[in-house]
Amino acid sequence: MAEFTMDDFRRVTRAAVGVDDSVDLDGDIAATPFGDLGYDSLAVLEIANKVEKEFRVAIPEEAVGELETPREFVDYVNRRMAVVGS
Repeated sequence: MAEFTMDDFRRVTRAAVGVDDSVDLDGDIAATPFGDLGYDSLAVLEIANKVEKEFRVAIPEEAVGELETPREFVDYVNRRMAVVGS
C-alpha cells in the first residue's frame, strides 16, 4: 500500500495553494498549525481536494476543518488510504 508522506504534503500544497515567502515549507512543519503557515481553512480544503484527486482518497469537508497541522493531515490521509486499501 502506498503511503502519503510529508514530502507528498509539501508537493501537493505547493501545487494547490503555493507557499508564503516567509514560510520554509521544507523545514520541520509537521506540528506547526496551518494558520502559522499562512493557510486558512479554504487553503487546507484546496489541499484536500488536490489530495483526493491525486491519491483517490475521500476527505470529507468536516474532517478538513478538524485538521490543525500538516502531521494531522498526513496521518488522516494515511488512515483513509488504509481503509480504502483493505
